Amino acid sequence: MNIKINENYDNLKESYLFSETAKRINKYSAENPDKKVIKLSIGDVTLPLTKTVIAAMHKAVDEMADKDTFRGYPPEYGYDFLREAIAGYYERHGVKIDADEVFVSDGAKSDCGNIVDILGDNDILIPDPVYPVYMDSNIMSGRNIQLLQANIDNNFLPMPDGLEKKPYIIYLCSPNNPTGAVYTKEQLAKWVGFANESGSLIIFDAAYESFINGDYPRSIYAVEGARTCAVEICSFSKMAGFTGTRCSWSVFPKELEAGGKSLKKMWERRQATKFNGVPYIIQRAAEAAISPDGYKEAMENIKYYMGNAKLISELLKEKGIWFSGGVCSPYIWLKCPNGMDSWTFFDWLLENAQVGGTPGAGFGAEGEGYFRLTAFGSRENTEEAIERLKKIL
Repeated sequence: MNIKINENYDNLKESYLFSETAKRINKYSAENPDKKVIKLSIGDVTLPLTKTVIAAMHKAVDEMADKDTFRGYPPEYGYDFLREAIAGYYERHGVKIDADEVFVSDGAKSDCGNIVDILGDNDILIPDPVYPVYMDSNIMSGRNIQLLQANIDNNFLPMPDGLEKKPYIIYLCSPNNPTGAVYTKEQLAKWVGFANESGSLIIFDAAYESFINGDYPRSIYAVEGARTCAVEICSFSKMAGFTGTRCSWSVFPKELEAGGKSLKKMWERRQATKFNGVPYIIQRAAEAAISPDGYKEAMENIKYYMGNAKLISELLKEKGIWFSGGVCSPYIWLKCPNGMDSWTFFDWLLENAQVGGTPGAGFGAEGEGYFRLTAFGSRENTEEAIERLKKIL
């Protein structure tokens, strides 16, 4: 062929982080069929959907079997019933959002990657380490990326101090994946102040907000001034176990403008052209997930996962290994023992304990020497993994 291709893809790492870890774990398992590998690597949930969610799905399935209640193409922005339910979810947590500012999608990862469609050639600020999609989606678009160093000295929470007052696209994730670090309201207020003063846009990833324990903002819109400088992306994946069901949302406030244009209207246009909406059955399930009964059940599941996190944290404390997370996040971010680098520790852990995790270096250069474990496994597997780790750490 003689067509031109997007040569920015040449600047990506050859393999996506989680694909690479899965490939290595699968290879080890194939070579050692007699050894059971416990995966504490990819952040996928293991508990089933709750009874309230399942009941809503069954009811919606029955509706699809009746010509009077059958639904065809869903609205590109989400059914009104779900948009209103999400606005009500915010209100219960003290934040005012209008239903028409909510856009339902099939995953926070999708929205994080797709939002670059409506943004021009801006300088990009991305924390290091952080979830890879922010970096990769902007590399694909050929953007100029500047890294915000997150490390043990700033508790893995970079701040705008010392940044040039010019417009940026700023990615923030709180609770952070992978480190589990959470911004306080005062810290987010500094970022909001910087964004408004510099004419920047914050893309705030709140996918893990339901894990927050303590007096931390669950939404950036809890901070005054955020409606003029921030888009928020959130998800049902970890809150309600929708990793295989796929539903999320993004908030584009009406006040959000750039170059005299409404970002909300631009996102509406983008979604209408490139997205056909989330299925009716899934949206009814999502509505049920944030109903009073559904949310109570979801929090019981989160309590279960955080029980796993507590067990892992207690082991690391016992062994004197530094870590963060595990309190407001299902992730435990630990310093690799004995000065090992991230991938060496990955191989060592797999070989000696048959436990899979995620090397910190895969989340950015500042993640080198660190490692992420997830609490999303079953209690039985988590306890077995801990017993194995006790023997070798």
